[in-house]
Amino acid sequence: MSELRREAQPASMRCLYLDNNATTRVDPQVLEAMLPFFTEHFGNASSKHDFGETASDAVRTARGRVQKLIGAARDTEIVFTASGTEAGNTAILSALETQAGRNEIITSQVEHPAILAVCDHLEKTGRAKIHRIPVDTDGRLDIDAYRSALGANTACVSLMWANNETGVVFPVEQLAAPAHEAGALFHSDAVQATGKIPIDIRNTPIDLLSFSAHKLHGPKGIGALYVRKGVPLQPLIRGGRQERGRRAGSENVPAIVGFGKAAEAARRSLQNDMPRVKNLRDTLERRLLATIDDASVIGDRANRIPTTLNIAFAYLESDAILVLLNKRGIAASSGSACASGSMEPSHVLRAMKVPYAAAHGAVRFSLSRESTAADIDRVLEVMPEIVAKLRGPALTLDTPRSPMALQESYV
Repeated sequence: MSELRREAQPASMRCLYLDNNATTRVDPQVLEAMLPFFTEHFGNASSKHDFGETASDAVRTARGRVQKLIGAARDTEIVFTASGTEAGNTAILSALETQAGRNEIITSQVEHPAILAVCDHLEKTGRAKIHRIPVDTDGRLDIDAYRSALGANTACVSLMWANNETGVVFPVEQLAAPAHEAGALFHSDAVQATGKIPIDIRNTPIDLLSFSAHKLHGPKGIGALYVRKGVPLQPLIRGGRQERGRRAGSENVPAIVGFGKAAEAARRSLQNDMPRVKNLRDTLERRLLATIDDASVIGDRANRIPTTLNIAFAYLESDAILVLLNKRGIAASSGSACASGSMEPSHVLRAMKVPYAAAHGAVRFSLSRESTAADIDRVLEVMPEIVAKLRGPALTLDTPRSPMALQESYV
């Protein structure tokens, strides 16, 4: 990481956080709900004395709140895990184990590493054949390729509900039915979608859904896997009989309580806050495009979660933009990831064939219900200055600047 990135902004500068797709601030009410379960109500939820019963009741209440957030039919369909990653791994590995005679998994080229890494491992060890479905230049799934990949050997389909880099939403509710027609289970990584767009899981054919608390103002270290009633599940973590034998280990009661409280608040926020957040995001997008040349939005602008804007500033390096934003007290993130000591566009941008000149200057601003109009104004105040400073002498007269030139070279 650059030494400049570590340089702290002046203490007097107000910090602005627009990296909520990475994690969110724990809601103070969530923290308040958790604290008694570290001290006063510290019992093991599996114990039968009063301390244990108090903890067990709290877990039951939280499970019901998480159930309501995604519209599950039963609270018993919610299995608490240590993360969204664990939940997704459990779903895929269980499907492969329970679907006898089937050894193929279908996913997309733009999934989160939590899914792609386990698929890569299964492929390398010869345990499964992986079909990675491509996307178009707007990040939309190739539906024809998806349908063609389905077959008698498909054990599981795992397609994300919303992309973490672009916010693009896949039509997973419609994609699950063809998987069932092929006899496969359908899992969706809904980590970025949960609490940002309405989910009514009971009215979909989706079998398994993974999500996490820390993306919706809950604590880190707690996730959940929805398992539709009747869907077989082999536990990833074995030991005790917690979570009805589906995930061993003493329940993390404080975190589960926090997840429940965060889920309750997120459910209200869907109607009360998300329309406002979408308007803030759209304002930021519209005004950045209007005031900065050679800027373009990455992803399907009509089908995104309301919190996410991925915007590319051509001929620049996103890391340099982020350093200057950070020095001005603004936290955002990059569309690139560090690989082998050099900056390379992320697998998502490569799959979308984002032009090289744009992909390296991709910046993701991700909002939350805590974002305000003043936050947007602050970004709009500093971004033109930052881009102008970075482009200054580095952008020569013979640098291709036309839209055609941007399209000629892909990552």
